[in-house]
Formats: sequence, C-alpha cells, structure tokens
Amino acid sequence: MSDAKVLSYLGLSMRAGKLVTGEEIVLKAIRSGDAKMVIVAGDASANTQKKFRDKCGTYKVPLLIGWDRDRIGSSIGKDTRVVLAVTDLGFAKMISKQVGIMSEVEYIE
Repeated sequence: MSDAKVLSYLGLSMRAGKLVTGEEIVLKAIRSGDAKMVIVAGDASANTQKKFRDKCGTYKVPLLIGWDRDRIGSSIGKDTRVVLAVTDLGFAKMISKQVGIMSEVEYIE
C-alpha cells in the first residue's frame, strides 16, 4: 500500500516539475542545495550507491535506496532510472513520511 503511494508521489512530483534525474544533474542539485531528497535504485552499482551515500552525507541530504530501476522509471513515466532527486520540500516530506512505515527501502537520514 504505502509502497505504491511513494511511487505515485514520485510521479506526481515529476509532473509538477519538482524532480530531476540523471547522475550529473542530481549531483549538481545536491551541491547547489536544490535536492531535498535523493533516491537511488536498489539495483544500482555499489560504486553509484557509495558515491551518493558520501555526497548526501556531506551535504546533509536525505538518501533513500530502494526499488529497482524499472519500477522507479515507470513510476515517473520514463525508461529505467537509477538516481533522482526531489527538489521540493513538501514532496520530500510526503515521501519520507510514507517511507517511515515501509521496510522495502533503506532510508539514510
């Protein structure tokens, strides 16, 4: 139930223009302070996961690791996506509230 809610929130934030995808664009959003939450696919490479763990830890951006790249991509109406950033605080709070009651994802504050 809440799993589907989070994925629908991602789609909603994409349609609202409050979501960016792609490794370099997400890194730029983290550095500039625009990223309010970063989501990395659970099937991303260990190197990619470590890179975003480190970067989000440095800039104090909440990081969520979970789902596979196909589910993330289909939730926002795109092909497979490995990393994305929510750039709106309201959407980030809605997602983190749902993640708090889920066990399928790893949530790192």
